[in-house]
Amino acid sequence: MALQLTQKEKQLLQDQITHEEVCIKKYQQGAQQASDPKLKQLFQSYAQQEQQHLTTINSILSGRVPLMNQSGQQGQQAQSQQSATQNKASAQASGSSPAASQADAALCQDMLMTEKYVSGAYDTAIFEFTDTNVRQALNHIQKEEQEHGEGISSYLQSNGMYNVQ
Repeated sequence: MALQLTQKEKQLLQDQITHEEVCIKKYQQGAQQASDPKLKQLFQSYAQQEQQHLTTINSILSGRVPLMNQSGQQGQQAQSQQSATQNKASAQASGSSPAASQADAALCQDMLMTEKYVSGAYDTAIFEFTDTNVRQALNHIQKEEQEHGEGISSYLQSNGMYNVQ
């Protein structure tokens, strides 16, 4: 049975498509501009995840909802956690020159701000959807967006670019 979306749900998905396309583009550009190879790798990895998010959103918009059952969801969460842990470890092992660090820090700050915005937009969308499976899929994407923010924040902290005190 195909999913029947309300006009509001369709508009929210269209907004998320735009957000995901912006994230993909910004991460790809950031990967090209970054001087630190670890940051390039981090941004490339996030661009790929954002592409998966876009595919999921397009699937929902076309009436197909990816099932986020307990075992599948746990497996995806474990994979996301493993990816975030690897990204944090990569970020902590990184080092670069002061000028490169400033440019890389600016890229990270821009992406961190973008991730905060996109995560908030997912929060709103999750509350608006009536279908449980869609909410679970959007919640999964939002969690990955938050993990991207965590990875970027860890990169900044481990490279002395962001002081949490």
